[in-house]
This record gives sequence, structure tokens and C-alpha cells, in this order.
Amino acid sequence: MRLPNKVALITGAGSGIGRATAALFAREGAKVALVDLNEQAARETLGTIQSAGGEAIVVQADVSNGADVKRAIDTCVETFGRIDVLYNNAGIAMRRTPIEEIDDALFDRIIAVNVRSVHLGAKHAVPHMKRQGGGVILNTGSTAGIRPRVGASSYAASKGAVIAITKALALELAPHKIRVVSINPVAVDTPMLHGIHGNLDAVRDGYLTSIPMGRLNQAEDIANAALYLASDEAFMVTGTAFEVDGGRDL
Repeated sequence: MRLPNKVALITGAGSGIGRATAALFAREGAKVALVDLNEQAARETLGTIQSAGGEAIVVQADVSNGADVKRAIDTCVETFGRIDVLYNNAGIAMRRTPIEEIDDALFDRIIAVNVRSVHLGAKHAVPHMKRQGGGVILNTGSTAGIRPRVGASSYAASKGAVIAITKALALELAPHKIRVVSINPVAVDTPMLHGIHGNLDAVRDGYLTSIPMGRLNQAEDIANAALYLASDEAFMVTGTAFEVDGGRDL
């Protein structure tokens, strides 16, 4: 096992990358706090973990709300005694939209869910990590923050901010043995991607032609990267924009 006796809190744990990562972390020995706005979806992840003999709890929370994030982290620490890994994974995307057609409310929501959540998670987890002598913060970024696609300026801005805050926090927190890494996937074949496009098959070829490895990410690809980065094997990895992109950003 690669995460024995570790405690991880994962946001967006009810589906996609979050669900795959939570299940993998539990198999690798971690106790997991499953945080999601959709409590029922998180409970489905809980059932998967428990049926495999793992240990987890569910906390319903809006990751853009400071009181909710603090409650989720406090609940994790009260239940399991510590927090070794915070994975700020929850996020939202957008359909391809010209800049002049982007509604202000959409822009604000994307920034709140994708960026404010990272700030809030770190703000409330770091004091616990400092007291216990270290920890790991993982943030889901995107290749959009490195090499944006046309028509997704708000989303690209949010993921660029995730990469920037990751680097800033890595410098700030290194003396406390707290590592901070952004995981930057190319398009992942998850319900969120299908929700954006409706018919993913209609745009799949457009994605694939931009990915040298010739396929979309699967949620498990990102979970495997997160497992390595959360483990002690990655002790010297911090501040990195860790690309899981099949060569897309080359």
C-alpha cells in the first residue's frame, strides 16, 4: 500500500476524477473524506469504498463557500484525527462560447468553484498540516491553463489561476513540509465532459487530433497521477504543473 495510515479529503468525490481517486486512495490504505455538493453521488462513492473494505465518510458541501469548506475539513480532522492530503478537485467547465457572449454570472461561478475553492481548501487545511508537521495539497488544474482552446476564456483563466496559486503556495509552505502540486489533465472522459458537449462523439475527433497519444484521459489516469503525488515517493515534487495530457501541451 502506498498511503498507509494517511487521511485524505477529496472534493468533487461523487463522480469522475474524484470518485476514481477516492476509490484508489482507499484501496491504497487511506481513510477518505468524500466531499461533494451532491450528497447522494458522494454516498455512491462511499458504497464502492466500503464494499471493498475501505473506510470513508461523506460531507455535503459547496466548495465555493468558506463556512462549508471549513466544516468539511474540521469534520475530517474530528473523525480521523488529521488530514494528510487535501485534493481540491471539484470544478466546473463551460461550453465553447465567444467572449462577448459569456454571461457575467457564469464567469463569477467558474472563478468561485474553480479558484476560490482552492484558496479556501488551503486556508482551512494548512493550519492542521502545520501542526502535524506536513502534508500534501493537490489541485486539479487543466491543460487549458497552459495551452487554452478557443472559446473557453473564463475556464482557461480559472485554471491558469489554479496553477499560479499552486506555485505560490508551494513556495510559502515548503518550510512546513507541505507540498502543493497542480494536476493538469487534457480532456477526461467523465460525465462533466459529456455534460458540456451533450453528444461527445460529435467533438471527440477534434480532441483526439490534438492529443499525440491518441485518446482522451480516463478518470483512472488522473487518479494514478494523484496517488503518486500524494505518496511519500513524490517528496521532492512541489510547485509543479503536473501534466497528464498525452503530449497535448508539447
